[in-house]
Amino acid sequence: MRPGYTEADEDRWVPEHGKSVYRSSFERDRARLLHSSGLRRLGAKTQVVSPHGDDFSRTRLTHSLEVAQVGRELGRLLGCDPDVVDAACLSHDLGHPPFGHNGEKVLNELAAGIGGFEGNAQTLRILTRLETKRFHPDGRSAGLNLTRASLDAAVKYPWRAHEAPIKRDGTRSSKFGAYEDDLEVFQWLRQGVEGTRKSMEAQVMDAADDIAYSVHDVEDGIVNGRFQLKFLDDDVQRARVIQTTQEWYLPETDEARIDVALTRLSANESWVRESDGSRRSLAALKNMTSEFIGRFCGAFWTATREAYGDRPLVRHEADLVIPQETLEEIQVMKGIAANYIMASREQMPIYARQREVIEGLHALLLETGDRFLDPQFQADFHAADDDAGRHRAIIDQIASLTDGACLEWYATLVRGRPVTNTLFA
Repeated sequence: MRPGYTEADEDRWVPEHGKSVYRSSFERDRARLLHSSGLRRLGAKTQVVSPHGDDFSRTRLTHSLEVAQVGRELGRLLGCDPDVVDAACLSHDLGHPPFGHNGEKVLNELAAGIGGFEGNAQTLRILTRLETKRFHPDGRSAGLNLTRASLDAAVKYPWRAHEAPIKRDGTRSSKFGAYEDDLEVFQWLRQGVEGTRKSMEAQVMDAADDIAYSVHDVEDGIVNGRFQLKFLDDDVQRARVIQTTQEWYLPETDEARIDVALTRLSANESWVRESDGSRRSLAALKNMTSEFIGRFCGAFWTATREAYGDRPLVRHEADLVIPQETLEEIQVMKGIAANYIMASREQMPIYARQREVIEGLHALLLETGDRFLDPQFQADFHAADDDAGRHRAIIDQIASLTDGACLEWYATLVRGRPVTNTLFA
């Protein structure tokens, strides 16, 4: 066992007799994630650009693999078990429904009466219920039955909906890590932890996620012709990017500080002002992303080691130290992509169409009950004690679909078949 971890960290929700002679418990966790159907489905789910738009852009799967690489190395340098961080990174997006954050928003509205929908809470549900590897003695699914350390590392928001932090405007954050009907396993994995603090491994996973998509979304946007970094030389466009960054990611940061962070980034010799799609240009973009990943990880590692010294930093014994300037640089990179891709007016009709598809499919499944559900969700539907449980089975079904499958279900079931059976009042 790696220094700093205890036997309790290796416990599984359902005890498993006998340990592998050639793999650690945490290595087995990582293997279970790699072989999961949920991870495979991420290959056909939207990251930023639709996975069907071109052959280059990242999907949720390739993004997760890249996050795992960044997180594994950063975690190892800090003393975390690399496989715990790797497993958390591989699983961090499992709960995302079709159509990315837009799909998550729509499903949350549709599930408002049963506790809402949250991608991170859905990840925990997949790991501990929907993606089956082991079962409890009473027949309930225990999901992949990962170790306590790996499950805790995968919980990005370790609180329930009513415990979510209060935002600056006085409202509660919509982010949370567990639904009420997954409370039993949530309490089990959080045994011995006070409050809502994240484990060190979860903090590394979260940082790796931010680092990876901040640079890779910019790279994808440039390669897809959405923008060029030379656009930021124009005062109007630069101001728009700064405004988007502040509104989306740094609401409490003065625009002047955001401008300075952008200046620091653009002063880097690897900054690619213009790319023409040639091999040399693509290589330059790869070099830029590599340089910035190294820059951000190096800043985190240096600041954290200065605070805690050289001892292994695991579980709930330390916190990742994130320098303010580095945080602002990462958010500026995210703001560039948000301005030219996510907030683009060109995306609005696409988002509206995605909403129509999910709402239409949801309405049909509510009216037809278990008729069109996959067998595993049919079983959940029949095992439910009430309408809320049956509704949750339908939400789980829709969330499991890839972008393409969701569109196909809608075209086949909603457009091609009349709705006649009403099972829900």
